Amino acid sequence: MAKSSLRKATMAVLAPAMAIGATVGLASAPASAAVWSSCAQYGSTTLNGYTLYNDIWGSGAGSQCIWANSGTNWGVNANHPNTGGIKSYPNATKVINKSITSLGSLSSGYNVTVPSSGAYETAYDIWDTNHQYEIMLWVNKTGAVGPLGTSQGTVSLGGSTWTVYKGNNGSNDVFSFVRSSNSTSGTVNILPILKWIKDTKGWFGNVTIGQLQFGFEITSSSGGLNFTVNSESITSS
Repeated sequence: MAKSSLRKATMAVLAPAMAIGATVGLASAPASAAVWSSCAQYGSTTLNGYTLYNDIWGSGAGSQCIWANSGTNWGVNANHPNTGGIKSYPNATKVINKSITSLGSLSSGYNVTVPSSGAYETAYDIWDTNHQYEIMLWVNKTGAVGPLGTSQGTVSLGGSTWTVYKGNNGSNDVFSFVRSSNSTSGTVNILPILKWIKDTKGWFGNVTIGQLQFGFEITSSSGGLNFTVNSESITSS
């Protein structure tokens, strides 16, 4: 499953010194790391308005290094064993800090290069400021991975068709939208998805959207696999 008792990717952001059971080794960052790279478990930096996190949080993790040319062009080389459970969520985070009704627009474009093997998904992870609600948008997935919760059927929103899952990890509600077909590039109109949850389903009220993250939730990448964000954009008004 894609969740623990509390989303440790976010806990890593809030408390980077947290002790976990991961065994973190070293790997080589690619030569394209012109601006920044890190093999540290919770290595992070801020570039052009985006904060990048290596975020190796799961137990039994292997090695992973993150590199960045900018906040919107970055990637990781990850070598996590072929075992169950999420090992990491390397991501770029943008702070929104607006309530749903005060947002006039919220959208994102992405272009990624991902491996054909391993177990992972490329996903947006969206949080309200109180960390009561988590909205995940899976744009592609490979291997033995699946969202938390039970299926709520399909819906066409934001330019794609999604299967929607609703669950709770013991600390917060989780709403996962899994794209009906894998995509490595495109645009997601995020605001209609948030409004659908709020207005059509009533699963939350007029919450304030805090962090909007985009990255790779990696379960296994044995032998060392490369995940690259060629370009990314997040726009809001």
